[in-house]
Amino acid sequence: MDRQQLLKKLDQAWLEIKASYAGLSDSQLTEPGVIDNWSVKDILTHVTTWEEEALKYLPLIVKGGRPPRYSVKYGGIDAFNAQMTEQKRGLSLADVLGQLDETHGRLIAYVQGVPEEQFTQETPFRHRLRLDTYSHYPIHTKMIRAWRERSNLG
Repeated sequence: MDRQQLLKKLDQAWLEIKASYAGLSDSQLTEPGVIDNWSVKDILTHVTTWEEEALKYLPLIVKGGRPPRYSVKYGGIDAFNAQMTEQKRGLSLADVLGQLDETHGRLIAYVQGVPEEQFTQETPFRHRLRLDTYSHYPIHTKMIRAWRERSNLG
């Protein structure tokens, strides 16, 4: 897979998550219960958090470094997710949607500037990028779509 193929895969998964909540009202976007007590807004905050983590640690990985382990630093990924979601819970819906698009734009711009050798084979860079983005978005796309079906929100 080269950079363009990866960017295409990333873009397709991004368009699908955006489509999963398209047309929902502000009150529907903030209604808890999509998954446990999370709303669509909380899920989008979570997606942004992991893109921020990618932007924080991908440059370190490109230089041959290793990011800290979430189990050591936070007590595990679930604890990290809960902490970050709680930290950002007070953000307005407009702020969450703005950060979602802004962070994603920065991520795409960063990926476009990474040396090509990071894409030509399975590298730690590609592995981390996949986990934080195009294999992560579909999990939440499915959650939102399933919630819409359960709630008869089309």
